[in-house]
Amino acid sequence: MASRPRRPGAATGAPDGSRRRRLPMRLLLPLLVLAALMAMLMLRGYVHSEILADHRIRPEASADKVPQEIVDGGPVIDTRTGRPSTLKVPDHRMVLTFDDGPDPTWTPKVLDVLEKHDAHAVFFVTGTMASRYPDLVRRMVDEGHEIGLHTFNHPDLSLQSKKRIDWELSQNQLAITGAAGIRTSLFRPPYSSYAASMDNESWAVTEYIGARGYITVVTSVDSRDWSKPGADRIIRNVTPEGGEGAIVLMHDSGGDRHQTVEALDRFLPKMKAEGYRFGNLTETLDAPSAHTRATGVDLWKGKAWVFLVQASDHVTAVLAVGLAIIGFLVIARFGLMLLLSGIHARRVRHRDFSWGPPVTEPVSVLVPAYNEAKCIESTVRSLMASDHPIEVLVIDDGSSDGTARIVENLALPNVRVVRQLNAGKPAALNRGVANARHDLVVMMDGDTVFEPSTVRELVQPFGDPRVGAVAGNAKVGNKNTLIGAWQHIEYVMGFNLDRRMYDVLQCMPTIPGAVGAFRRTALERVGGMSDDTLAEDTDITMAIHRDGWRVVYAEKARAWTEAPESVQQLWSQRYRWSYGTMQAIWKHRRALFDRGPSGRFGRVGLPLVSLFMVLAPLLAPLIDVFLIYGLVFGPTEKTIVAWFGVLAIQAACATYAFILDRERLTPLISLPLQQILYRQLMYVVLLQSWITALTGGRLRWQKLRRMGGVSAPPGAPAERHPVVDGRPVA
Repeated sequence: MASRPRRPGAATGAPDGSRRRRLPMRLLLPLLVLAALMAMLMLRGYVHSEILADHRIRPEASADKVPQEIVDGGPVIDTRTGRPSTLKVPDHRMVLTFDDGPDPTWTPKVLDVLEKHDAHAVFFVTGTMASRYPDLVRRMVDEGHEIGLHTFNHPDLSLQSKKRIDWELSQNQLAITGAAGIRTSLFRPPYSSYAASMDNESWAVTEYIGARGYITVVTSVDSRDWSKPGADRIIRNVTPEGGEGAIVLMHDSGGDRHQTVEALDRFLPKMKAEGYRFGNLTETLDAPSAHTRATGVDLWKGKAWVFLVQASDHVTAVLAVGLAIIGFLVIARFGLMLLLSGIHARRVRHRDFSWGPPVTEPVSVLVPAYNEAKCIESTVRSLMASDHPIEVLVIDDGSSDGTARIVENLALPNVRVVRQLNAGKPAALNRGVANARHDLVVMMDGDTVFEPSTVRELVQPFGDPRVGAVAGNAKVGNKNTLIGAWQHIEYVMGFNLDRRMYDVLQCMPTIPGAVGAFRRTALERVGGMSDDTLAEDTDITMAIHRDGWRVVYAEKARAWTEAPESVQQLWSQRYRWSYGTMQAIWKHRRALFDRGPSGRFGRVGLPLVSLFMVLAPLLAPLIDVFLIYGLVFGPTEKTIVAWFGVLAIQAACATYAFILDRERLTPLISLPLQQILYRQLMYVVLLQSWITALTGGRLRWQKLRRMGGVSAPPGAPAERHPVVDGRPVA
């Protein structure tokens, strides 16, 4: 006996007999992309001191445990051997030190001044800045300056645990290694000043730092340039008395340092004229260099760290640009929809408006059906109530559930069944057009019901001989569930407002498969329905535009369709729509360069569809990514205000759309929840479609499982007839 083939993606048996479920690729890839983006944002936040930063400063404490030789000693403190000692700078020697850098604006200016006056200095860099500006650290080393640690995030170490101190040192060292390929033994604690100002808490940190192999360098002269007292005052602050040697504290980061640069440019020649020499610390103390060359694993770890930090900054910059783009697109789309949909509504609702002479000629209604046994009777019976003369053709596309027999057994007048082997929806529609008796053709889905006036309203625009196709007003019939209510909001707001806008711009991208009408002539001129894409409705609409026909929207031609009732079914439907739209855009890309009507659609319609239906939804998740980031790491209040601002704009548009469509506003209560949950699902679907498109994949037609939940238009009595063995029972 032949074994049943295992369906793709099914669970596989584990060796112990248990069933192991694998995460579907459509979930795995978007989750990996999201995880990568969040990791980049977290890294960027850490490096920019938005995450794990501690800005507390401890008040002064007693100093009874600080050795007197430290209090009275020099600014260079060595506790590496456990026996503390200090060193002072010789007379007429000066060590300039710069804290908190490197800064992309001011550090290069400081380096230029030092090079101009042939002076060396010591730069105590933070890991955050060294990681972001490694080129400046390399320049410091190449020009003969020394580098010292100033921690990674600049916390007050006396408030930190030993584990946090070790982390600050190692991460600071890692950044320096990645930037310049060296390690350094010099360290300056944040918020430190003179040796005489050391208290018990800071001394304990100094001892621990020495035990980790570092020499602590404090200061003997403070420029106080952080207070911006002016260049003259800075020069007076750093000028030692009586030719004494000094370690001078200045800053090359942390704000506007133009006074520091100006003072430095004047101070160096002045003090050189008085016999002072300016060198780095080890030059001045005639000691071995504080730098050692990093090699092996340590070097590559440092390079990898700097690479990741640079990548996170670049990625974040790109994301910020993307956020600006999506913000512009969202506001532009909403603005266009509100403006142009209002123009459309006023135009078609004006009492003098007319498409042309009333259209009274009979219409052929095509109903392609594949396994629609649960819905087909309601669909056909709704057509029988039409107030316009019609014939109905149900094209059974190889159904295996008795769909064709159900229709035949109804024995309704002007209803025909055309059977074919399963060939897909485009082939079924083309078969229907070939068998239709009339020149106006209405197409609908097998799960949709029409109101009595739908066909009549749908074909009235054909009174204008320029109109080749008409889009109807598709509505969600099964909106009594939460997921149905969300789709109802989407249909009324996203689809119908869009169609009004595109109608005014004369570039309607899609005739909905649930309710659309065509001239047979227009269909024949473009070659009928094509199976080149999974969105045959978008494909045919674009083709008709390019052939020079007008495509318009008939708001009163309402059709009630069964929307997917499960996440899996919704996923399958939107995946097909998204991918099919991309295929259609790519198929008709040459319209961008055509002349005449095709070129007009290509240069107006295709860019708008690409921006609003493909690019904008792809970038829209950035709003939520930055929302989460802002809520967790700040600025929280501004983030919340911005999100509610976007929500308010969407609510205003949705309310306007519901009023235009004369819908009750009650479903809009779930709009905030829709933005949090439903919209995320649509993001992942679109991302999956992009991945499929970029990898060259090709989807097969995906049939939705019908529940038969829409049996009659709202307000009309549902006439249900049980079906037994494919036959209706009265």
